[in-house]
Amino acid sequence: MSRPENTDAIWRRAEIASPCVKICVIHQAAGLCVGCNRSADEISRWSAMTDAERAAIMAALPARASLLTAPQNRPSRRRRARRED
Repeated sequence: MSRPENTDAIWRRAEIASPCVKICVIHQAAGLCVGCNRSADEISRWSAMTDAERAAIMAALPARASLLTAPQNRPSRRRRARRED
């Protein structure tokens, strides 16, 4: 029996790739997904955006990662203490 042809080319698209890594949790304080660093609004509108809009968001994503660990977005001592209970 022969092996099927490589069909990867069939599934390739010319559109910009999604940054989704399938870790879909919105960081409450930062308002960003901890997996891809997009806002909930950006995630919901992604498929309707133009390539230029998607490219602009993709370019901004690396700088957003620091927002998830910024001091103002970390849980307070009181909140951390509640988690330990």
